[in-house]
Amino acid sequence: MKEAEDDSRKRVAPLTVVLGIVFVFFCAVLVYVYAATKRINPVMLDEHGHPIGQTAAPAAGGSK
Repeated sequence: MKEAEDDSRKRVAPLTVVLGIVFVFFCAVLVYVYAATKRINPVMLDEHGHPIGQTAAPAAGGSK
């Protein structure tokens, strides 16, 4: 009776369990970061620190 019970259950390799946990953790981090960036509403900056998509005032002493 016990042998039939052992045969019916499938064994899962420990590596599969560990990789599954890592995968779920990675997905949770992605969802958390996505939600945080949507809430914060970041502004992209160019290499000079000016917001992208907005017209910045010309620099003093620019070309004439």
